[in-house]
Amino acid sequence: MANAPAPLTRNLRVRRHRGHTVLEFHGEIDIAAAVRILPRLDRVTARPESRVVIDLSGVEFFDCSGLRLLHRVRNRVLGQGGDVLLVCTHPLTLRVLAVTGLSRLVPPRPTLDAALAWSGAGSVRSIRPAARRRAR
Repeated sequence: MANAPAPLTRNLRVRRHRGHTVLEFHGEIDIAAAVRILPRLDRVTARPESRVVIDLSGVEFFDCSGLRLLHRVRNRVLGQGGDVLLVCTHPLTLRVLAVTGLSRLVPPRPTLDAALAWSGAGSVRSIRPAARRRAR
């Protein structure tokens, strides 16, 4: 039962898959959704060395509130030695991620399996902010 998904909230479902915590966002991710999602995200990202996948494949609308959530998850997880992966195929969301530069920090993959395969290749560690600062 460890892989059973947590109850679906209106905009977020949390589940385990192949050793990763998958955060499935759904519907419209705006300021109202962010207020509901934030406490749950903070609980999930409080664990050291978490392996998190943010899955935006169920998102219909994504604004700056969603960007703040993604940035917060990334900073919290990487700051505690974890890894963050991103799944996204929606053209408008991909454009927002590219324009803001977030796609350079957490490159989106088209499927969960593609993200996990990319993680297995060791690429995630190369985008950690602390590692980049030390290399300079």
